[in-house]
Amino acid sequence: MSEHPLGEYLRARRGQVAAETLGLPSHGRRRVPGLRREEVAAMAGVSIDYYTRLEQGRERNPSVQVLEAIGAVLGLTGDARLHLFRLAGLIPGIERGGASESVSPELLRLLEMWPDNPAIVLGKAYDVLAGNRLAYALFEGFQYGPNLLLKVFLDPDARTFYPDWPEVAANSVAGFRVLYGIAPEDPRVLEVLAELTARSAEFGRIWRGHEAHGKRLERKRFQHREVGALDLQMNAFEVKAAPGQELVVYHAESGSPSADGLALLGTLAASST
Repeated sequence: MSEHPLGEYLRARRGQVAAETLGLPSHGRRRVPGLRREEVAAMAGVSIDYYTRLEQGRERNPSVQVLEAIGAVLGLTGDARLHLFRLAGLIPGIERGGASESVSPELLRLLEMWPDNPAIVLGKAYDVLAGNRLAYALFEGFQYGPNLLLKVFLDPDARTFYPDWPEVAANSVAGFRVLYGIAPEDPRVLEVLAELTARSAEFGRIWRGHEAHGKRLERKRFQHREVGALDLQMNAFEVKAAPGQELVVYHAESGSPSADGLALLGTLAASST
């Protein structure tokens, strides 16, 4: 069976849809979880032969209408739907080597305009391309270089640093799945994917779930070794001038213990320079 990304994605997502949620009879115990191929085909209005060819990678050019129908059956919305369309070649991604990983001077200046807010710029493989002083102080002590995904899965302190580690890990992989769909041939994306697949069984398990969505955590909790617990709001923005880059800014609610913690962290960072 082909490992074409479109077919692989369809098979994985089909296996995650319970028949009962669509009003289909279970017909007793199923040999495999999720919907049967014939059920997806019937509900999407395509032949079972055609849908089977899609999953097996023998048909790689479905129409927009067909993908819309299949995506609706599988419950794909938002980023997951866009990911489906990218895999089918109906939405252009980033060409190999086509997106610069350098951060513009204007964006670097913008980072420094937020001295009280940790702010970082991520590349298309979750590499930290730039950050302001408070951001580097927040993530200080993390090992494995400037890649957030490697830190989450390979750093032994990650599960302490992120009190909600399972949720952080799942959302990070889902975001990386989106990046992979945008730039599937990018050398750095493939390098990070290969390293994590080889070194982290937990990453492999989550990756095989084929969840694809951007950052959903509007709040993120940290346990910093110097200032303790921080509960921060997170905002993420696409950098339109550099496809594949993302600006992430954190802030604490005014007057909260986390705001006091960020202020202390800023003071410690300033005194160390």
